[in-house]
Amino acid sequence: MRRAIPWLLALCAGLATATHVTTAPLDTDLRALAALPGEPSIVSAAGITRGENPLLTIENQSAFDPASTKLRLVIVGGLDGDEKGARAAIEAVRWLKNGAPKRLRDRWIVSALPMADPDGRSRAKAFTFPPVKGFYDDPEQPESRYVWRWVTYQAPDLVVEIRAEAANHDAPESLTWALSDVDAAGLGRTKTAILPASASHDDLALTLARVNDRSPMHDAIAKRIARAPLDIARLLAERYPAAPSISYIPSLAWIKTLELSALTKSESLRAKVMAQVQPWLSGEKPLLGDRIQLTTVAGTMVFAEIARADPANAAARRLALEGADAALKEKAGGIPQYGQGWTDDMFMASAILARTSSMPERAGDLDRAAQLLIAYANRLQQPDGIFNHATDGPAAWGRGNGFAAFGLMEVLTAMDAPRLGPTSAGLAKARSAAAKHPSRAAVLAIFQKQMKGLAAWQAPDGMWREIIDRPGAYREETATAMILTAMARGVRLGWLDRAFVPIVDRAWRALSAHVTEDGGLVDVCSGTGAGPTARYYFDRPAIEGADDRGGAMALVAAMERLR
Repeated sequence: MRRAIPWLLALCAGLATATHVTTAPLDTDLRALAALPGEPSIVSAAGITRGENPLLTIENQSAFDPASTKLRLVIVGGLDGDEKGARAAIEAVRWLKNGAPKRLRDRWIVSALPMADPDGRSRAKAFTFPPVKGFYDDPEQPESRYVWRWVTYQAPDLVVEIRAEAANHDAPESLTWALSDVDAAGLGRTKTAILPASASHDDLALTLARVNDRSPMHDAIAKRIARAPLDIARLLAERYPAAPSISYIPSLAWIKTLELSALTKSESLRAKVMAQVQPWLSGEKPLLGDRIQLTTVAGTMVFAEIARADPANAAARRLALEGADAALKEKAGGIPQYGQGWTDDMFMASAILARTSSMPERAGDLDRAAQLLIAYANRLQQPDGIFNHATDGPAAWGRGNGFAAFGLMEVLTAMDAPRLGPTSAGLAKARSAAAKHPSRAAVLAIFQKQMKGLAAWQAPDGMWREIIDRPGAYREETATAMILTAMARGVRLGWLDRAFVPIVDRAWRALSAHVTEDGGLVDVCSGTGAGPTARYYFDRPAIEGADDRGGAMALVAAMERLR
């Protein structure tokens, strides 16, 4: 069973407080099923109920694999809350793994969600599909949102729903009815079937025999994944940021758009960035204002990048130094004056300090950034390497781990950068000297420990989750973009070994599937403070559509992928 052990430990921990007694036996059966030769072989979860029962799944890793030629079957049981459908779903997967004729096993690969509604006995209102809002914070039915997203992003060619009782047709607002819509989930329809729990293996075989081609839904996801990183980067750079401001979100998009402009010789992209930042360069708009936030301080990194590319731009240099000076200010406990003590600070402060540290008189900025990262790791990094969001936010928030990874990545990049200009004859010597920064070994160890921990929690499809180590948390876009960027940078610059390459590859394909054809995003966690419980993070709204934050993070990932 590949990388199932940490997930199963978390699942079992969650089951200790479960309110539905059938979940534990299902978990036991799924573990035994996953251990059989063949696919599917990973026990995971599609979501989490209001009663904090995981929506257990058994999955394969090929949802976003362009090399896979098999048709994709998704089996869903227990939407009616009846365990008979769940047991029948498990038996169907068992038969497909080691009892079905070879011609079927060679043609199909299966994933299953056996019990889609483990809290169903107490449900007052039946599920309706497709859910159009409330991802995943709906007060009554977050479960239906989890089911919908998981099923559609398994790239199915056929979805078979197994019900406890026989059914002769699809009822309006049922899962199978909704999946037959021409634009289901914005991806296109897929074939569906309904079987009773009493159906035979022959009934399933006949259902499979009626499907000969990929579904439009599968094709749509395959087309997203097939896009080149450069094409995705261009798409995102043209669209984001939609709301220019001095904050880390627009700044990341601007920096990578400038990088893309230099790579593609696109003057229009550079002109777009320069026009959007001009009000601050000219002094028309104040930089920090009266109420300073660390997100704003981080936004000044774009001016450091402009000043690096154009040393004659005195305004950009002045604004960058103003941001760095604000980042250097501290309050009790070594927390940045404008920070909160969250993992967010690890990136927000380091983003500007790592860049200004390349200025000859500002080498101390890198020392302060390194000290901050080490102090925060001492407080927030867990024994397995992942980070809790805050001391009073004891959950491994996905984007919070992305912020920690980005801060470590920025400082390590600065430490390994040559101190002399690119035309100097002393490049090699300068690089060697930079690599001997007294804090480099400590920062690198923190980074490597985190990356190892994050690799163990990658979801079967390649995503990372809203809470990294809770398989029921939704699979989230920014966490995936940020973590794959840090891992890709680590491999490229030699901080990580080549064993991380397939992890990055899978994450990139998963991210690509969540970037729509017009540059919208799927499942971007909204802005988030520190929360006292896991439920707080489970219930953070997931944005679908245009989003500056999600677009910026995907653009950063695309540019790192290009390199």
